[in-house]
Amino acid sequence: MQILIEIFRDPGLDIYGKTDYRSAVRAVVIRNKKLLLVYSPVNGDYKFPGGGVDNNEGYEVALKREVAEECGMRLISILGEIGCIVEYAVPMKTEFDVFKMTSGYYLCEVDITIKEQRLDRYEAELGFQPVWVDINTAIQTNKTVLKTKMKKPPQWTAREVFMLKYIRKNFL
Repeated sequence: MQILIEIFRDPGLDIYGKTDYRSAVRAVVIRNKKLLLVYSPVNGDYKFPGGGVDNNEGYEVALKREVAEECGMRLISILGEIGCIVEYAVPMKTEFDVFKMTSGYYLCEVDITIKEQRLDRYEAELGFQPVWVDINTAIQTNKTVLKTKMKKPPQWTAREVFMLKYIRKNFL
């Protein structure tokens, strides 16, 4: 999958050192010129539905699981690859020099019937809720969150702003 951008969350990272890897998948769902995103009323930001790929789990299975968990919706089909974003950060595990996460974005179609979400604890604490939103609203909202000095924005917000702009330019 084509790398669209590399993001360095923290300064002075040794990206060639001992690396803690994580692969993630993200669903891009467009319907009537709106995007299916996950909104957090706690952070005030939008993110694409998705998350980490578990051990021995394929990307398609992970994407289906994540859309069901975060949105309560069934993934009908993966229409194609969009690209990936690679992020580097200070690792949480002390035996590593760097944390490297590769997020693959896929154009998807979902059944819009909403069933029960199955959120992780932190997702429930952030109040994750699936919403259909205009892309310009999502970009502006996330940019505002990034500029807010009151609290540190979520690590994913800068990544999602990049991808929202990429989607707007290439798909909408």
